[in-house]
Amino acid sequence: MPSKMISLLPWLAALSGLLAIAVGALALPAAVYFALKPATTLFIIAWAWPRGAEAPTIRRWVRAGLALSLAGDVFLLWPEGFLPGLVSFLLAHLAYIVAFTRKVRFAARPLAFAVYGVVAAAILWQLWPGVPPALRAAVLAYVVCLASMAAQAGVLWLTARGPDAKALARDAALGGLLFLGSDSLLAFDKFSAPLPLASLWILATYWLAQGLIARSLPAGAGR
Repeated sequence: MPSKMISLLPWLAALSGLLAIAVGALALPAAVYFALKPATTLFIIAWAWPRGAEAPTIRRWVRAGLALSLAGDVFLLWPEGFLPGLVSFLLAHLAYIVAFTRKVRFAARPLAFAVYGVVAAAILWQLWPGVPPALRAAVLAYVVCLASMAAQAGVLWLTARGPDAKALARDAALGGLLFLGSDSLLAFDKFSAPLPLASLWILATYWLAQGLIARSLPAGAGR
């Protein structure tokens, strides 16, 4: 893909995402939203695709995480797709964990895991009464995977050496943090109380998180 076209993809993702949020907020035809929501993630995947050529194993797992997230996006377009969507995103977080452990071992900085563990426990404590019993095991497993992914991304940043590696690892860490924030907002909106402008905050932080994780792969022209 020509480099000029690649450089346009983040802008196309931003435009598609903003349109999807607006369509959802204005209750415009569902078909438009159903097209725009996965299209935004597809633009992020297309932008990430040529990145990370010098780290093929990491690239493979980040690509897998993005693809599984796309599947989750599609499942969540329907109310009955919540559980398959949850499983898809759980697998996406596992893929990201694998990617983030290629350069540093899992939980190499226990403090990062302790901090995210406290945050995850606080979120679960607030949400638990509103989570249907049939979904509690799945939600618990999901929160553990999500918090572990965000914590491991933080570990990657804390252990990175050199300005370039630090910058890339910082993107992963911020992506993990924003993913946790986005899914927390989604969970509170679903299981606790409706949030004002929920779609705006949930989707904006979600796509920004995915974009940052994609950007944690070094830029390159490899296929």
